[in-house]
Amino acid sequence: MRAGFSARVPGGPGEGRGDRSSLAAALAIDLQWFAAEDEGRTEEPSEYKIQKAREEGRVAKSQELIGALGLLLPALLLAFLGPSMLRTCVEMLRFFLTRATELDAVGDRLVAGLFFRYFARLALPLVIVAMLAGIISNLVQTGFIFTTKPLVPDFSKILPRFGQYFQRTLFSVDGLFNFFKSIVKMAIIGLVAYFLIRSELEKLINLETTSLWNGIGTIASLAIRMLVISALLLLLLSIPDYMFQRWRYRESLRMSREEVKEERKMYEGDPYVRSRIRARMRQMMMQNMTVNVPKADVVITNPTHYAVALEYHQATMPAPQVTAKGEDETAQRIRRIAQDNGVPVVENRPLARALYAETEVGEYIPVTYWQVVATILTKVMGINEERRREEAMRA
Repeated sequence: MRAGFSARVPGGPGEGRGDRSSLAAALAIDLQWFAAEDEGRTEEPSEYKIQKAREEGRVAKSQELIGALGLLLPALLLAFLGPSMLRTCVEMLRFFLTRATELDAVGDRLVAGLFFRYFARLALPLVIVAMLAGIISNLVQTGFIFTTKPLVPDFSKILPRFGQYFQRTLFSVDGLFNFFKSIVKMAIIGLVAYFLIRSELEKLINLETTSLWNGIGTIASLAIRMLVISALLLLLLSIPDYMFQRWRYRESLRMSREEVKEERKMYEGDPYVRSRIRARMRQMMMQNMTVNVPKADVVITNPTHYAVALEYHQATMPAPQVTAKGEDETAQRIRRIAQDNGVPVVENRPLARALYAETEVGEYIPVTYWQVVATILTKVMGINEERRREEAMRA
């Protein structure tokens, strides 16, 4: 879908028609630039998708926090080591200038060695602190991540996609946020520079009357204060930026319902396949009814419509297990097998109906029915114990 405009060109009906069509095509704007990227993605991202994105190096991260710490810590170090670094610079200049006619800058290795030694004394502390600032700011936001996937070349990114570029940079929430963020950053730096220079304006005007070292000290002090204050304000700005980046990160990982279903199938298996497996297991359990019912400890009946056989071994089972169940003719068959094998049959209509409706063969009974089933099993065990005593006395 495209929207454009064309100007009316004076002249005959056919005059300028080709020019108008070419101008309209050149000025046409693709309205899909304004379309939502995540249309249809209404579900929260799963832990698997978040972990997969993390393994690929996609994490919520604020570049403003990295930049602010990368500016603040070296600036503080520069303020602390400034006098020492200035003395090192003076020492280096004095050494090379006083021996400019004696040393061979091309052939003498001593000159290069001395230069790099002075350079290391000046730059190495700042480089180390800047690296630590970058590492710390990343660890604070994302934790430790080591992945090589972002280094894999993606040749699809070589081809220019101007539509997506303008959509991402201009016609999106990220583009607007970055635009206003840039304005705020420029305002912060500009206002800090304005107020600091204004406060030191009299000193700056009188620099021409002061000594070189006083002038250097004044300019250096002003620059360091400007850096530190700007870095602190940019550090405050990074807090809402980090919150925004986290929100956009979660939004970018949102899933559609189809994606949620596919991921669930991948982890839990196809629901249809699982239901078929359960049905097959129930069928096998029913076929083994003649073997399972005699092993049961009790059969709960309705009395004729439902029958549920329960087995419980305290040492190996966390709760009583349903070994067989059925209704009507199957229930009568379970009763007959239980009576033929001396398994107690207890009539409890609500319990039999509930266990038949809420459990499947091979499953443990719900916690709701533990108390009542425990009472029944206790009575059954007591009856069995009395029966064994009577049989022992008869013998």
